[in-house]
Amino acid sequence: MRIDAVSVLTRTTCGLLGLFAAMVAGCSSVDYQKLVTGQLSGSLFVMWVGEGNNSGDGNFLFVPDPRDPLIFHRSDKGSPGSTIQPGLMYTDGGSIPKIAQVFKGLSPWGYAPAYMVHDWVFIAHHCIVDGSTEYRFDQVRGVEFDDSAAILGEAIKALIKARQVAPDDVAPGAITAAVASVVAKNLWDEKGACQSLQVSAKDVAAAEAAIPGSTTKARNLRAFRVPETTVTAVPPSKPAKIVARVTF
Repeated sequence: MRIDAVSVLTRTTCGLLGLFAAMVAGCSSVDYQKLVTGQLSGSLFVMWVGEGNNSGDGNFLFVPDPRDPLIFHRSDKGSPGSTIQPGLMYTDGGSIPKIAQVFKGLSPWGYAPAYMVHDWVFIAHHCIVDGSTEYRFDQVRGVEFDDSAAILGEAIKALIKARQVAPDDVAPGAITAAVASVVAKNLWDEKGACQSLQVSAKDVAAAEAAIPGSTTKARNLRAFRVPETTVTAVPPSKPAKIVARVTF
């Protein structure tokens, strides 16, 4: 989720410093191995909406499927964030630094559904902290920092259980540790970030053009169909592409 010269996902994942701090120093407060397995359902769409900045790979948008939304359920229904349904948001997947992407399991899109859930938790948290009372964030109210890391780990375990990804001895634990690190905690504690996380009107229009009903409640879900690979964003007239779809 890169916007202008600053990666907004530095607020939602930990980046290079946090990743290696967690892997090397073991500073995480959440143990991936002790987490229970959650459940993922629905479809995932990611759409390219712009070239991004000089150091980025582009701007991407998670677009909810109005007919089959991505939903994560925690095993313990009494846990904070027991049910999470991500909304329209910018994303760059796992925000894994390029230098770390050479390692198995550290692709920025390898655990994409889990990353979308975690991104939404962070975005909702920042907006709640900044005083938002929007109902779309209600599922995340009460979620604390350690809960956010546990949710990511539980979602990764859900992907492995569903055989959407192969088991890995290192990556899931390293990623969960990274988002539970001190660096990530500092980002979690930031205030005033909500406004910069909002999707622009132009990109909202692009999402609606690509997947009708994704930004408004579809009147007739039976009419929903998967869009063509390339659609036209309105306004302005600029190509918007669906770059990934995963269905559970």
